[in-house]
Amino acid sequence: MTTISNMQTDRVFRPAEPPRPWTGARITGHILVAIWLALFAGLAIYLYNSWQIDLVETYAPRYWNGLKTTLILVALSIVLGALLSLPVALARMSDNRILGGIAYAYVYFFRGTPLLAQIFLIYYGLGTFRPFLETIGLWGFFREAWYCAVLAFTLNTAAYQAEILRGAILSVPKGQWEGAHALGLSKFQTFRKIILPQALIVALRPYGNEIILMIKGSAIVAIITVYDLMGETRRAYSRTFDFQTYLWAAIIYLAIVEVLRNIIEWIERRITVHLIR
Repeated sequence: MTTISNMQTDRVFRPAEPPRPWTGARITGHILVAIWLALFAGLAIYLYNSWQIDLVETYAPRYWNGLKTTLILVALSIVLGALLSLPVALARMSDNRILGGIAYAYVYFFRGTPLLAQIFLIYYGLGTFRPFLETIGLWGFFREAWYCAVLAFTLNTAAYQAEILRGAILSVPKGQWEGAHALGLSKFQTFRKIILPQALIVALRPYGNEIILMIKGSAIVAIITVYDLMGETRRAYSRTFDFQTYLWAAIIYLAIVEVLRNIIEWIERRITVHLIR
């Protein structure tokens, strides 16, 4: 009983933390936050005052269709890129110089050149080889802007995902390999059951960043006539000349990114419970 009373007394009479001083950095931070809040408040007031229900009724369904196109494009590219990134990452870590060189050249090119240039090379560049593509039966694929966008995005994100995965695998201590070998596990079993699960925990945050970058980067496919969210926004603006159309598109992109960020944080908390001390 006495022990409990002492604990309660300690809780009651614990001295308060000293007040934080108002340093220059703290004052500047508060000023910047106040400016951002004022800008967002002004934007909200502007959108409320200039709200046009007829414009929303006309273009909201098209925005929805564009949003679905964006999400499907990014989802397909991420999944296909993940499948391609695994062999590329393994080739990057291979002792075979030929495989390593090819994988390095692939990653170097797609990480070192703009995504827009890659889309143009595939959509416009390969179109110059139409007779050859018709001969081998691939012209039906490369004449469609949608397929070219999926291919460009897949090749681009696969290069980034390969480096993310390679770094995550290399971060796993070599003792894990040695311990698995001592238990009689094969290299494939060790990689699939021990190394890869640990590497994916390390790679989760970078993977999340890559998905977010792909969501934002997907806006460029509107240039090659794919009517994603940005494509529908450009069409709406060309008919209304109201820059609200771009404001709403920016808000939608921001909402998608925020949802993805929270999902990734939730997944990270769930799969790293055993690491919390």
